[in-house]
Amino acid sequence: MMKNTVKAFLAVIFAVVATPLALAQSVIEIEPGEGVQEALQEALIMAEPGSVIELKAGRYEFTGGLSLDVENITLRGAGMNETVLSFAGQTSGSEGLLITAGGARVEALAVEDTPGDGIKAKGVDIVTFKDVRVEWTRGPNAENGAYGLYPVESKNVLIDGCVVKGASDAGIYVGQSQQIIVRNSRAELNVAGIEIENSYFADVYNNVATHNTGGILVFDLPNLPQMGGHSVKVYNNKVVANDTPNFAPPGNIVATVPMGTGIMVMANREVEIFDNELSDNASTNILLVAYPREYNDPTYNPLPRAIYVHGNKHGKAGFAPDQAVKDIIEPRTGTPVPHIVWDGAVDGIWAAFFGPDDENAIYISEPEGTTFANLQFVKDMILPWGASVDTDIEDYAGELPSRAAVTLPQEK
Repeated sequence: MMKNTVKAFLAVIFAVVATPLALAQSVIEIEPGEGVQEALQEALIMAEPGSVIELKAGRYEFTGGLSLDVENITLRGAGMNETVLSFAGQTSGSEGLLITAGGARVEALAVEDTPGDGIKAKGVDIVTFKDVRVEWTRGPNAENGAYGLYPVESKNVLIDGCVVKGASDAGIYVGQSQQIIVRNSRAELNVAGIEIENSYFADVYNNVATHNTGGILVFDLPNLPQMGGHSVKVYNNKVVANDTPNFAPPGNIVATVPMGTGIMVMANREVEIFDNELSDNASTNILLVAYPREYNDPTYNPLPRAIYVHGNKHGKAGFAPDQAVKDIIEPRTGTPVPHIVWDGAVDGIWAAFFGPDDENAIYISEPEGTTFANLQFVKDMILPWGASVDTDIEDYAGELPSRAAVTLPQEK
């Protein structure tokens, strides 16, 4: 009996002593300097699940992309301006960091000047970007990488307190994903500041989108593995002075985004836009449009529907329209272009004359003085004499129920 008691006592003592040792061993420290490419990539490969890889303050120079395919790894720097991963000399790899394992957390560091995307997470469940900066330091340029923070085909995505500048497509882009939060972040000098594409259940709030071509985009595109984007809330954001000329490579869908677009919804449903501050967007503050290109996907719905816009604060807008807003909308509305523009694309003749059914309608409840235009494109094509623009915002009064906030397992 005494022998067993001693064994049990020693086992408890060993556990108490061994636990902090095990925790200490789970932290891998990396410092800048010669051989850092190999040292960091080896750590990303060899780390045990649950490990923390700490990057000390300093500037890290890389010639190749990095990859992470181990579950539940944290990559942590000393701050987004203190730990800088530079890929200006990168000659191999498609992005700075590619994440293909769930439970990843990247925080308190910067990624600069990747020839491709900054940080991409593909096909993962649970990924967090916290206090991360991705930047192309030469400013807007068509040769910059397409995306800054780029989770795609993923679930439980959190982007919090991040900064992205200079992406030639979208600074913060979440595509074909589900259960998403983008908050407290800043997107500046990108073509699209923040883009939610072909995704379900996204909350985008407390962000600043400024000096982009377009501030916040909610898109749905055809011929992708996940389509039918829906259930997106865009609220409490500051979307101002988006005035950077579009520098996306020709042929890219965001190359069609007019300079000075605040919030743009294209071919998406169940989108709620509320309590945002919108001003100094030269084309318009809010643009609701159908997908403009030909497509061969019979399952695709190109129309915006079940859109609820309410309680936003509108400043000056529409004073210098660009691209399609200049060529197609301004001739019908005059200048300034209204704060909110809907192209009026609907499904069928009945909807063209009487509006979409209640479930698919566009509802607008904005403060007094907000200007609006329904261009009535479909009705205009039907009537031999054309249809005039409808500017009576009161006709679109109503509301849709607001869904519950997105909750993520990494925050529980």
